[in-house]
Amino acid sequence: MKEHSIRDNTMMKLKMLLPTVMKDQKNNAIFFYTARRTFVAVSLLMLAMSGCRTNKGLSDNKQQPNILFIAIDDLRPQLGCYADTIVQSPHIDKLAGSGVLFKRAYCQQAVCSPSRTSLMTGRRPNTTKVWDLKTHFRTTIPDVVTLPQYFKNNGYHTQSIGKIYHDPAEAQDALSWSAPEILALTKKDGKYVLPSNLKSKSSKAAATELADVPDNAYIDGQVADQALEVLGKIKDKPFFLAVGFRRPHLPFSAPKKYWDMYDREKIPLPVQHTLPSNIPAYAAHNSEELRGYSGIGSGNSIADSITRELLHGYYAAISYTDAQIGKVLAELDRLNLTRNTIIVLWSDHGFHLGEKGLWAKATNYELDTRVPLIIAAPGKGRGITSDRLVELVDLYPTLAQLGGLPVPEGLEGTSLAPLLTKPDQPWKSAVFSQFPRPWQYKGEPATMGYAMRTERYRYVEWRNFKTGEVKAMELYDHQLDPGEVNNIANIPENSTLIHELQQQLRDGWQAARPGGF
Repeated sequence: MKEHSIRDNTMMKLKMLLPTVMKDQKNNAIFFYTARRTFVAVSLLMLAMSGCRTNKGLSDNKQQPNILFIAIDDLRPQLGCYADTIVQSPHIDKLAGSGVLFKRAYCQQAVCSPSRTSLMTGRRPNTTKVWDLKTHFRTTIPDVVTLPQYFKNNGYHTQSIGKIYHDPAEAQDALSWSAPEILALTKKDGKYVLPSNLKSKSSKAAATELADVPDNAYIDGQVADQALEVLGKIKDKPFFLAVGFRRPHLPFSAPKKYWDMYDREKIPLPVQHTLPSNIPAYAAHNSEELRGYSGIGSGNSIADSITRELLHGYYAAISYTDAQIGKVLAELDRLNLTRNTIIVLWSDHGFHLGEKGLWAKATNYELDTRVPLIIAAPGKGRGITSDRLVELVDLYPTLAQLGGLPVPEGLEGTSLAPLLTKPDQPWKSAVFSQFPRPWQYKGEPATMGYAMRTERYRYVEWRNFKTGEVKAMELYDHQLDPGEVNNIANIPENSTLIHELQQQLRDGWQAARPGGF
């Protein structure tokens, strides 16, 4: 309002001045010279004001905030800051103590490429039309401006190290970055170091690897080293630095010292639930991702000894990644950059570790869709948590607003900036995920499972993708059934509740936002 007032008053004075100039014949040249100078000055002032409006918020800090964008692959909220009593994650826990930890954050599709595409474009999977690992968003929405591309277009140096988009070379996006991607592709010698695994003809050898090697023998240690080097080069200009770590994605490989942090026998086995008996077969899967690795065995069950080894490996991989993140954060401090850097830590989706007999991701269940999310921003909340329902698709508008940039039109998330100062204010009534069946398909999926998580319930509709016909439903009451083992969708007493949830799902994400549509 103040900017408009100054501009309007200045324009009014100019209008009053010009007639005076036109009427004065005696000093015509002098007055026209004065009027021209006034007009130029006003034009420059208005242009400057326009710039202030475009970058509203930057003038307060007098310096554009940097963005450190930390991605982790396949990490569910298995961290000390999320109340896990076994895992050792001191560096991520310390980061949570300097920012806001979101206890109920959800991805839009529980598999790598669709989830990362949704986050990086600020659009949901049915808009990006990326539901698998092969489709690139530039073929479906070619003109979209990605999150880092938006910052690049606004004067930032944007750079990526490690896994940010999906892994293959054809999945990268040069338009997003000011410089070529570093270590964007995972090679076999980044996942394994032991000769027995490197000599395997399959890209998937053992599901775990323990080796007495330095951190940078594996790719995540190399990513951390590169991040430190790049920070030193870009520290004097506003930057958007994306650093992506692979572990704890399979294989669970980590240097020996991280395995040594845990006593395998003290790691509890998962509660071995079976799948609900009244769900469609396509709602779950046969843990194909894990079974592609050697030594897992065949059949429907996995031996307890193998399960313990896998759990041990998952914990070791988390601690290994945590240590690499600690190195990057320490360098940010050493360079005196932390005070003006927005730090975001997120995982692309969750992970099953034997619960309900499932391993890995690729379902619509809570353990696959819920993710860790931490935002530490200068001048915002420190060491606080938020129980509000939020989504990864919210990060694009959040970072735009925190960076003092206008939030672009067309985004399908909601800025979380208000929650960074008032974390428990009324917020979304629901968040949304989806997963197609069949999973590996050519063209459009036959069936899409649409999941909605409310404060209390998880409701899933499996629909014919083309006609929208509902083929099956799932309903889980998290107040009574946090493990989601009892599908209560077909109980007659729940018919009114089902009708309400059906309508809420159809109203969609727009109606679920604070303030509704």
